[in-house]
Amino acid sequence: MKITRIEAVPLKIPVNCGDLGVDHPGFNSITHVEVETDTGLIGYGMTSITQARPVAEVVNSVLGPEIVGLNALFHEEVWNRMYWKATPWGQTGYASHAISAIDLALWDIKGKASNQPVWQLLGGARSSLPIYATCGFSFLDDKELVDVVKRVVSQGFKGVKLQVGRPGLGGENILALNELIKSDIKRVRDIRNAVGPEIEIAVDAACRLDLPSARKLCQALEELDIAFFEEPIVQNDVRLMAELRRETTIPITAGQNEGLAYRFRDMLLADAVDVIQPNAIITGGMTQCVRIAGLASAFNVPISNGGGAPLHNAHLQAGLTVGTAVEYQFNTVAAGDALYDQKPIQTNGMMEMSNEPGFGLAPNSDVLKSTIDSA
Repeated sequence: MKITRIEAVPLKIPVNCGDLGVDHPGFNSITHVEVETDTGLIGYGMTSITQARPVAEVVNSVLGPEIVGLNALFHEEVWNRMYWKATPWGQTGYASHAISAIDLALWDIKGKASNQPVWQLLGGARSSLPIYATCGFSFLDDKELVDVVKRVVSQGFKGVKLQVGRPGLGGENILALNELIKSDIKRVRDIRNAVGPEIEIAVDAACRLDLPSARKLCQALEELDIAFFEEPIVQNDVRLMAELRRETTIPITAGQNEGLAYRFRDMLLADAVDVIQPNAIITGGMTQCVRIAGLASAFNVPISNGGGAPLHNAHLQAGLTVGTAVEYQFNTVAAGDALYDQKPIQTNGMMEMSNEPGFGLAPNSDVLKSTIDSA
């Protein structure tokens, strides 16, 4: 089954927060990839959380020509060729996104060729998964935040995640970190008071805090029974995360934007994390995420979905025994719903896996044409 065509299209998909009862228009940048074989089978893949146009260029000009003619079912061979073509000196960036999108399309083909969903190909560890809602966005004011979280909990979600530390070190005024942390502490406390003790609350700093700021936030939030603190430290600095983990009872998680497996190895060796978060749309697709999951299993550390994209990452979490939960990031879900006419269905905090072959996703052709990012 030879690869005959690879095409990437950069998309800029309009999203809003209508499901949250808030009017906040924006865009989600997605690179959609199609891989076609000489049998007529077409696989669909995607990546996000970065600029779509450069990733599409990497796929179309660098990786696509390199792998045309290879067997679409030999994902290890294809992945290795892509890795050495795009990242010969260990750099990742756009290359990791491009590799991930193509790799997902190949796994989609593999599932269609065998008439099985990807989660079953991976091992079929479970057919349903806990799902938590990322809904505590930093653009919400304090009242909106409480109203949104209460609305989400009323929809049956048993866990919510709140953004903290924004913009943090990514802002212009680093001296404002102290005031930012005070504000975050108040917002998280307000949410705990609003939803009570039964709902899990997690926080996510997106690698935007230094150690003193992350430490101060942890010290204040420990009494609120926080489920986990995602990527608290700038650059996922393994040494500093390990120090923070020794000082707090809040579980530390990281990894959603990492592009190389050794980064997860170092987190595990340094006892820097309680959970790792390989992301199928960024961390090298299913091929590399399975390898990373093997590392996690050897260290008796679970993996969890970080970085959204539940329509793809749920297969990783459901397929392997080391998998745990799926993130329902409302903006990402809205973009996936627009592109694929589909979003995860959750009942009482659980997501049921589909038996459709591959990822069970087909892009809406009208959306593909109307949302091309040509700017």
